[in-house]
Amino acid sequence: MSTPLIEVSGLVKRFYLSKRDFVGAINGIGFTIAPGETLGLVGESGSGKTTVGRCLLRLLEPDAGHIRFAGKDLATLSHSELRALRPRLQIVFQDPSGSLNPRRTVRQTIEEPLVLHTRMPHPKRLDAVVAMLHRVHLGSHYLDRHPIDLTASEQQRVGIARALITNPALVVLDEPTSTLDPTVRAEILTLLAELQADLHTAYLFISHDLMAVEHISHRVAVMYLGYIVETAPTATILAEPRHPYTKALMSAVLSPDPRRRLPPNPLQGEIPSALNPRPECPFLSRCPVCLEACRDGVPVAELVGERHFAACLRARENPLITVGAAC
Repeated sequence: MSTPLIEVSGLVKRFYLSKRDFVGAINGIGFTIAPGETLGLVGESGSGKTTVGRCLLRLLEPDAGHIRFAGKDLATLSHSELRALRPRLQIVFQDPSGSLNPRRTVRQTIEEPLVLHTRMPHPKRLDAVVAMLHRVHLGSHYLDRHPIDLTASEQQRVGIARALITNPALVVLDEPTSTLDPTVRAEILTLLAELQADLHTAYLFISHDLMAVEHISHRVAVMYLGYIVETAPTATILAEPRHPYTKALMSAVLSPDPRRRLPPNPLQGEIPSALNPRPECPFLSRCPVCLEACRDGVPVAELVGERHFAACLRARENPLITVGAAC
């Protein structure tokens, strides 16, 4: 493995409802992303995935932890220091129509990062915009169009072009295909893979679509209620999940190959509140194999295979855990 481009440790983000009550959106997580790698971040809605992406770019200010990018801790940089790094850290938002200014043309939208972050002269900016439009499989005839003139797929391609125009080292992809028709999702995922191969850009791919994550990710991190409960190479986590929550997620994937389908594993029990998280396993109330010791603290992720980490006291046991009653 190469030296990590991004190294996150002890990341915490809380949303306070009062002086004493808070929602634990991120609860001390850590992960790495290597140059040119895609880390898929999956989990149910409300698990904290988008908050992680926004904290990573400091669109939200983390409450604690470290976010090291190429050796610099983004969490401690001043606004001017962070602004200098903005060209290397970009994001593609979930809703393409909502993330594009309706009054700006395609050219103005894609050109804006060059205006803000470079001293590139006007003619060269136009050349760069046209070249990027061709990279995302559009063309120069889109330059003077507005978002309303574009399909959802074309709008998202413009959003991708805007994010990549400064040749960033990292792009956070926040559910980039969730609002698109199934027929064009594969096209966008293939485009992102092509661009990554050409530009050697690292991705944090946030999604609840496990088929999309499988298509594009090198590794997968699974989130549950603000915690990362399992991390592994994509093929490993799909075939041999070790955390009971991951197993339930993966069993819900409708693979066209019946040999790859895991046995159904529906979850039982109530989802605990994210308000004032207790110092116990966050999956305790839904876990079919919990132990009394799971109440004694949040499990620490342990190595259970090659580059495979799971935060479960029973992760080293037979991975084909059967469903039982939750604690």
